[in-house]
Amino acid sequence: MSDPVSRLLPVEITGPAGRIEGLLQENEGVEPSSVALVCHPHPLYGGTLHNKVTHRLASTLHARGAAVLRFNFRGVGKSEGVHDRGRGELHDSLALLDWLRRRHPQARAWVAGFSFGSWVASRVAAAEAVVEQLVLVAPPVHTQTFDEMRTCPVPKLVVQGTADEVCRPENLRRVFPLWADPKRLAWVDGASHFFDRRLVELGTAIDQGLG
Repeated sequence: MSDPVSRLLPVEITGPAGRIEGLLQENEGVEPSSVALVCHPHPLYGGTLHNKVTHRLASTLHARGAAVLRFNFRGVGKSEGVHDRGRGELHDSLALLDWLRRRHPQARAWVAGFSFGSWVASRVAAAEAVVEQLVLVAPPVHTQTFDEMRTCPVPKLVVQGTADEVCRPENLRRVFPLWADPKRLAWVDGASHFFDRRLVELGTAIDQGLG
């Protein structure tokens, strides 16, 4: 039997602030085992759905059988609206997760994000009981409280570079023990915030961390 054909589809979905631009990666004619929403880094610092870490996160989850939607937050690219400091971005993400689940109602729901996107993803998981897996890459615990993670029962995989100059490892080491189980922390040795020259290792850490 031949391998399934992967397709990358540009999509436009109506969200709370208008049009949301996204890219949906699915296998042709195959019902996915899971759907995964992937959130990009901070819009005010150049973050988009095309960010290389966001792309690697999405492609790794797709290789595990997920239908993956990465998208531009409001005010980025072709997405309408303006940056809302995480409030509107949470509403956008909840709307897109609902869209994904309606498209594939039998699939498990996963949420993932990088940097600012990991903060948004964490609140999606805390707010939406159907989420079965959360993947956070370089969570900005120095700027956001991540208080929801102290009680959120969703399984958490956190991936962090040891040489991250933005989201410093010592900050994560301080707060991670306070987060609710089940959880797992994976380190990528020598990786900077954007995992320069460590994207392969990032993908491996995500894949192995998910078991």
